[in-house]
Amino acid sequence: MTLNGDAAKDVLEDAVIQRVFPGAAAEAGTSAESQWSCVTGHLTYEPGSPRVHDGTIYDLASLTKVMATTSIAMRLVGRGGLSLEARVSEWMPEWREGVYADVRVRDLLEHSAGLPGFLPLFRTNKGRDEFRRAIAALPPDYPPRQGTIYSDLGFIVLGHVLESAGGETLDALYRTFHDDARLPASLQYGVDAGRDIAPTEFDAWRGRLTVGEVHDENAFALGGAAPHAGLFGTAADAGAFGRLVLRTFRGETALGTPDLMRTFARRSSVPGSSRAVGWDTMMLTSSCGTRMAPQAIGHTGFTGTSLWIDPARDMYFVLLSNRVHPARDQNRVRIQNARRAFHDALLSD
Repeated sequence: MTLNGDAAKDVLEDAVIQRVFPGAAAEAGTSAESQWSCVTGHLTYEPGSPRVHDGTIYDLASLTKVMATTSIAMRLVGRGGLSLEARVSEWMPEWREGVYADVRVRDLLEHSAGLPGFLPLFRTNKGRDEFRRAIAALPPDYPPRQGTIYSDLGFIVLGHVLESAGGETLDALYRTFHDDARLPASLQYGVDAGRDIAPTEFDAWRGRLTVGEVHDENAFALGGAAPHAGLFGTAADAGAFGRLVLRTFRGETALGTPDLMRTFARRSSVPGSSRAVGWDTMMLTSSCGTRMAPQAIGHTGFTGTSLWIDPARDMYFVLLSNRVHPARDQNRVRIQNARRAFHDALLSD
């Protein structure tokens, strides 16, 4: 299909002028190739700041949930090493009795396990074991599968499950997937020194501007390679992953089979949920705007990133920014509006 790249670029340039973000990089394409890309703005708002270019690396934030963690889960399920219906208490002995006893792996992926969305565990905990024990002791916010709250904490538990079931650390499981799928070298946890990296914000807890280290404090306390955040990459890197997902809808890949891909893309049966297995789905209020097919799946990242996949069109859409620079509390509404306007413009006639 024909993309309206000029209209989409206008949306991004206007967002820079309105200080929604200092700059952005975007890409769209099919399962076969990138068909359109755009960069605009600068790395920061400071005078003389370098311009964004095709190689600018962004903190992908919660895109990690689909690009790494959900992908690892898919591979383990596809190879018989994990079941979506397995009880999480198999790996969380603290949950063998009580309200979490019947929580399944699927519930963690669908954000319906009953856990809160976020807690600043980094203030009092360090490392995977301390985080796991702290989360295991939390009272539920709602009965499992009776509601949904988008939960970083659920994905931290999921990371423990995947490491236990996979027999390796999360970053090792990701590296194997990355290499099998032949994804770009720069799509990784952490960033090599000397690269052009979009900074996020000045973190009072760390006492420095975060550049090339994960913005999310809980992920940082987990060592940077976390289940809910930690990946870095360029728009082209995210596009390569988008093409992999599209190819998996059509044939077997390093990610899995078409049947497995459809299972992970299927919307949850939990009341009121827009979630699929790891992914979010298209709704008229979604960050993907109003023009994508109902089968579209995607995800956003807190730093200002998003990836949407429309298998009906055989199209993917990447938008990366550092909207949390210089401070995270700005632009929460405006970034959502900019994302929606960007996707609608790109798909306009």
